[in-house]
Amino acid sequence: MHNVVVNDEEQYSIWPADREVPLGWHVVGEPRPEAECLAYIEEHWTDLRPRSARRAAEREDGAPGA
Repeated sequence: MHNVVVNDEEQYSIWPADREVPLGWHVVGEPRPEAECLAYIEEHWTDLRPRSARRAAEREDGAPGA
């Protein structure tokens, strides 16, 4: 079993459920099989840029919420 983990930059990964999550990462949801974790990440991590890069691009473009 694995956990989906995410960091403050909204980057996703999977992590073995029986291991402590590294600093700076937190668990999303419940432990699940590896394939389900990967499917979750594929569905939810649609923009691979780190959050800080997305925010900088929004400020440059003058997009709402910048």
